[in-house]
Amino acid sequence: MTAPHDAPPAAARPPADPLESGRKRRRLVRTVLAYVSLVVVTLLVLVPFGWMVSSSLKQDNEVFAVPIQWIPDELRWSNFVDIWDRIPMLTYLGNSAFLSVTITFLQVLTGSFAAYGFSKVRFPGRDGLFLAYIATIAVPWQAYMVPQYIMMQRAELTDTYWSIILLQAFGAFGVFLMRQYYMSIPDDLCEAARIDGLSEYGIYRRIMLPLSKPALASLALLTFVSTWNDYMGPFIYLTSNELWTVQLGLRSFVGQYDAEYAMIMTGAVLSVLPILVIFLFGQRYFIQGIATNGLKG
Repeated sequence: MTAPHDAPPAAARPPADPLESGRKRRRLVRTVLAYVSLVVVTLLVLVPFGWMVSSSLKQDNEVFAVPIQWIPDELRWSNFVDIWDRIPMLTYLGNSAFLSVTITFLQVLTGSFAAYGFSKVRFPGRDGLFLAYIATIAVPWQAYMVPQYIMMQRAELTDTYWSIILLQAFGAFGVFLMRQYYMSIPDDLCEAARIDGLSEYGIYRRIMLPLSKPALASLALLTFVSTWNDYMGPFIYLTSNELWTVQLGLRSFVGQYDAEYAMIMTGAVLSVLPILVIFLFGQRYFIQGIATNGLKG
């Protein structure tokens, strides 16, 4: 029998490149610093919200106590029951929800439809008209606030929801956002649909809308939050208490009961909860829509 051959020696590993090791360490350090910075910024952003929630469960004399007691000794859940008896909170929340849902629906409809025309329909002066329309974003609202009010007053629409709905049903930002997303959809898709006999309305409804769900969700979320938090619009046009939104209702409560800090914080928490719930449900589409607009716009 022949003796078995000795196994060849294992190949020696090449020496580590000190430059590559240094680059890896620097990347690791940058990543750690980035995450630490994000955590710090997140905590700074959440501190006011945490203080508001904590204050809503305290007594009035405990709200501004120093040092801050983040978790009260006695949680006063009764504040969230008493607030409904102190002010018509349900009416205010319902009014805000009605305006926010209505204006959001109209802005998504008009913004997406106008954006389709500016992105996929060719007509003379399209780009110039789009630039002129988008330029209105740079005009401050205070510049045309008085003329708008005079128009609504002469149309006898003040102290009605129609004044706010008509003024906010159209938005240049929504058109810009949707157009940027539509530009990422190939024109060949629309041309093929036209060859197959589909009308422009059919292309918009059957092709563009189903493909632009992330952008639609982003626009809907931004519009809903903006309308829900709007104070100046309802303050100018709505004078009847039964028409007030939650922002006007809370401001009136602060003026009447300026020493009841815990109850004020309770109302603030209730006004924030709907926005928080909607954002939690729509954040995936919101982030996807904003990221897509940023990359392909």
